[in-house]
Parts: sequence; C-alpha cells; structure tokens
Amino acid sequence: MQNLLAETYGHLLNPELLDTIVQSGQFREVEKGTLIMDVGDPIPGLPLLMKGAIKILRVDDAGDEMLIYFLEAGDSCAMTLGSFFGVSKSAIRAVAEQDSTLVIVPMDKAYDWIGTYSDFRQFVIESFNTRLQELVEAMDSVAFMDLHDRLAKYLSDRVKVNGTTSLSTTHAEIAADLHTSRVVVSRILKQLEREGTIELHRNRIEVLKF
Repeated sequence: MQNLLAETYGHLLNPELLDTIVQSGQFREVEKGTLIMDVGDPIPGLPLLMKGAIKILRVDDAGDEMLIYFLEAGDSCAMTLGSFFGVSKSAIRAVAEQDSTLVIVPMDKAYDWIGTYSDFRQFVIESFNTRLQELVEAMDSVAFMDLHDRLAKYLSDRVKVNGTTSLSTTHAEIAADLHTSRVVVSRILKQLEREGTIELHRNRIEVLKF
C-alpha cells in the first residue's frame, strides 16, 4: 500500500507526509459496484484514491440518482472536503466504478496537515477547485444540453475513466446516472448506434466515437 500511495501521490506530497498517511490512514479495497458512502452517512475522513475509479452521485428525496462526476486515481472528493467548513454528514452517494483502492485520512489529521504542510494545503485547494469545476460542468450539462448529447458525453466520460471503449453496463444503470427513464435511454442508445457512435451488446456497449 505504501508503494501504491507513493506512486499515486508522490509527485504532490512530500515523503514525510506520505509516511504519516500510511501510519494514520485507513486503507480500503472495494470491488466494482460497492457502495462506499451514502447520503446522510457520517463523513469518515478525506479519501485519497490510489487505484480505480469512483462515481459520485446526488440523490433526491425519492431515492433517484444523478451522476455528478467521477474520481480517478490521484483525486479526492470535494463533498468530503466540506468537512473543513463544518459539514459532518455526506450529501452524496459514492459507488465504486471499478475495483478500487483508497486510503481514508481522519479529518483531525487533515486539519493539522493543512497548517503544517504547504503541499497538502495546495492539494486540498486544487482538489476543491477541480471538483467545483466538475460540478459546474454537470449543471451546464443538465441546463444546456439535450439528453442525446448528455448521453454521448456520459459514455465518453466513462470510456476515459475506465480506460476502455467496452463498457459493461445496463440501460437501467445509465438511466439512473442521468436521472431519466430506461425507455428514453434505450431509444437514444439505438439512435447513437444508427449514427455509428456505439455498438450495443447484451449488458455491454462498445463506444466507437468519444
């Protein structure tokens, strides 16, 4: 785990801090599809993703989801960074997009490190800024793009996050991520296939253009 942490964050954080993270952090390995954190859960700490990918979802009162952004190796999550401003419970749902490895840093340690380590402070600021930009992009997508373009962008984003053009997914999962109906998703996927953007297979989509 220590080597993986150094490979992922060694260019951002100094060796002394990496050693401290190894000593105080909680390492977790999760399988694809695992619910890592849900709405209303106490925020356990600051996650540092070392391997894999995690999708961050907003959930409404009816339990319906909408994808906000993906976390990749080297990322942290802005929603947990809200703890620095007094937020104690999660406002999002985090689900493993791939088999993933992460370390969770206790918040009291993270508070101390912001004052002690300038590189950690810079990492937190840049992480918050990146996630904020992704939140704005998610809002723009809903506000200004039709569902055809949103779906095409969604598939392109998943290709980039997963590093493969072959996506193991269902129409129902896509509908949940985009906060729409499975029937509508199936119709648009057929349209994208006719346009030559994708090929549809059973529980798998081959993305030809992204």
